[in-house]
Amino acid sequence: MDKKNALRAGAVVAGSSLMMLLMSSPALAVARDDGDDPGPGLSVVQTLGIYVALPLLIFLVIAGLVMVGDKSHKQQKRS
Repeated sequence: MDKKNALRAGAVVAGSSLMMLLMSSPALAVARDDGDDPGPGLSVVQTLGIYVALPLLIFLVIAGLVMVGDKSHKQQKRS
């Protein structure tokens, strides 16, 4: 691809991205809806526990179960 085509493709991508940003409306998350009743926020420890520690723990449990299943499968083949 030569420089002219690359420049044209970059201009098209930049232009379409800019138009999409300009045409999109804001999320309006500041305005509350009727019946909206948010609960208390999470602490830092709760947030890290839910979004970091819990997925890691689930991953380790699944990986451990796979490893145990794989070892028992290899032992059955040797017998």
